[in-house]
Amino acid sequence: MLVLASTSPYRSELLARLQIPFITASPNVDETPLPDETARATSLRLSQEKARAVAADYPDALIIGSDQVALLEGQQLGKPLTHDNAVRQLRTMRGKTTCFYTALTLLNSRSGHLQTEVAVNHVTLRELDDAEIEAYLLKEQPYQCAGSAKSEGLGIALMSKMSGDDPNALIGLPLILLAEMLRRENVQLF
Repeated sequence: MLVLASTSPYRSELLARLQIPFITASPNVDETPLPDETARATSLRLSQEKARAVAADYPDALIIGSDQVALLEGQQLGKPLTHDNAVRQLRTMRGKTTCFYTALTLLNSRSGHLQTEVAVNHVTLRELDDAEIEAYLLKEQPYQCAGSAKSEGLGIALMSKMSGDDPNALIGLPLILLAEMLRRENVQLF
């Protein structure tokens, strides 16, 4: 059994691309960064905590945990949650490059074997004016997305450059890493 420890519709949509049956479970994990914790370390810790949070309910499963943290000029950017916070994030990010750390954990709850890796992507936003930011946010409302922009939607129009390990990781689930982890657990993808 494959379990996605996430209620994110974006992660579910991405995982469905691998055409493997799975179920989702809510991990109920506090996503607050720890004091002096790096963005990379936060994403790793949270992806592992999410996988472990549902393991007791699925003792014979492969459990996927994932978390994304955005870092701009040494400052972690979380999910904005509100319109005003998203406006502030995008104003701060315009014309600059933000690093997105998307950690992935695959936990074999039967054996206890844990695999964890991080995909890194860099996104540079155009020099956006306030009217563009406002119009974008009213159309897409990306308030549950770290960095306030969805590259899989209209948010791509805000960007001038994108590079990294896996474009899927930017959306929330590094499928290249996941496919490799699943192979290591002898899951046939074809």
